[in-house]
Amino acid sequence: MRRPLTTRTRIALGVLAFAMLAGMYAWLCVRQKAINPRDTSIPNLVQFGEGIERMTRAREIVSQTLQPDGSMVEERKLSIWRSWLWTDLRTTFGRLAVGLMLAVASAVLVGVAMGCFEPLDALLSPPLDFLAKIPPTAMLAIFFVAIGVGFGMFVAMLTFGVFPTLTQSVFNAVKRGVPAELVDKAFTLGATRLEVIYQVLFKHSLPAIIEGARMAVGPAMVYLIAAEMLFGDSGFGYRIRMQQRLQDMAVVYVYLIVLGLAGYALDQGFRLALRKVCPWYGRG
Repeated sequence: MRRPLTTRTRIALGVLAFAMLAGMYAWLCVRQKAINPRDTSIPNLVQFGEGIERMTRAREIVSQTLQPDGSMVEERKLSIWRSWLWTDLRTTFGRLAVGLMLAVASAVLVGVAMGCFEPLDALLSPPLDFLAKIPPTAMLAIFFVAIGVGFGMFVAMLTFGVFPTLTQSVFNAVKRGVPAELVDKAFTLGATRLEVIYQVLFKHSLPAIIEGARMAVGPAMVYLIAAEMLFGDSGFGYRIRMQQRLQDMAVVYVYLIVLGLAGYALDQGFRLALRKVCPWYGRG
């Protein structure tokens, strides 16, 4: 019980889990095709290939150029960067990146300040506790009226969704995760208040801050995809909604796989940052 596994064993078990999922899907696909060969709810490899081709197909760009004689010349060309996949990747993950950065930066500033100063804790804890219980997707109508449909609405919704809970995590890490002895020793050795805040409280809480940001990626993606399904004109949520209406499940499943891979890459990026920035935390 709780004995560590070798790296080879972990990799083998992970591959086995994915092989079991693939086998289960293949069995469901074969059974469904036997009932209805034209069924698209569980696509086979051929249908997946057709869906990937539609996702990555180059789209036409129309541009107009003003000539010296005052006439307009229309130019048409195909660009792979205008395909569904690349357009939606830029849209969704651009929104996600900006929203997460704003939420993490503000949560760190407010959470550390609350953990250091009791008046701020007493002032901000009640509204944060209240806001953390409101699902951001339930406030989409408010964001729509206040900001309008655009990049700012999605960023504001993401920031609001992540900020309260992440701020509480940072506050708990600073307030309860740092031993009082470290603070007392720092003051005894002549450290200033700012040095104690940065060198002791912030740095000691940094692993918990990174872990909190890593755990916030999943909920942030849920909020964003839900908002794009309702109000987006591009992005993963919009594309999944449109293709689901057309029963084009090959595209929907591939989009879900891409979302999962992107989320996994972000998770591993935070893990790598934690190992590089706080190497002592992993060893502990």
